[in-house]
Amino acid sequence: MRRTGAIFAALVAAAPVAARAADIPFDQRRSDSEFVSADTRAMQNDDTANPGMLAVLDGETLWNTKAGDSNKSCADCHGDAKVGMKGVATRYPAFAAEFGRPIDLEEQINLSRSTDQKAAPFAFESKDLLALTAYVAYQSRGMPIALQETAKLKPFIEDGRAIFERRQGQLNLSCAQCHDDNWGKTLAGNLIPQAMPTGYPIYRLEWQEVGSLQRRLRNCLSGMRAAPYNFGALSLVELELYLMWRARGLPIEAPAVRP
Repeated sequence: MRRTGAIFAALVAAAPVAARAADIPFDQRRSDSEFVSADTRAMQNDDTANPGMLAVLDGETLWNTKAGDSNKSCADCHGDAKVGMKGVATRYPAFAAEFGRPIDLEEQINLSRSTDQKAAPFAFESKDLLALTAYVAYQSRGMPIALQETAKLKPFIEDGRAIFERRQGQLNLSCAQCHDDNWGKTLAGNLIPQAMPTGYPIYRLEWQEVGSLQRRLRNCLSGMRAAPYNFGALSLVELELYLMWRARGLPIEAPAVRP
């Protein structure tokens, strides 16, 4: 990752100074699955070969397991997830009045555990939280991302955009330089995707396990040699929010498979 970042930094330094390119037009927006190998894409599209489906199966078990002082399962309140959770993942991060800010799907699951089940929240990036999130997200597979720029969300979307476009880290790079300005080009032998978060939680071959969008964003910041935000930090949620708003209209693919 350091070598890749250094290569890209050298390319940017050698290029003529110019204003950042405009946002990717809607008719040119593509899922990141279009930038992976045919083998990886085939693995994602075959539920019998997609390793992320193991997390979905674990999540189904958790959905039906009673927990906490309330001794209730998710199903006790929401019923069949295939019905009650259909379309939910297309709308997150969403504004939470309880906190006066947006929260992502993982945080919503933990909020439900705390308030409805009276159970301890799952740790960020824990197997159980990822499994339950993957199960809920799976119910929206094939549905278009439908995040709306409401008056309450707009300032947080703009903050996320600012993070995406801000140069940072020792390499002095921004997310936009890769994913807006240079998508489709080759970097260290790999195609640069557009960073459309359509498939989270994803199974990443590099990780050999399922991981969240926050984990991936932290990886990117580390690759830029910038200090990553803590899991659950508002800045990470704002960046998630902007990326989902930017990807609106693209179909949910969870659980996706990526290199």
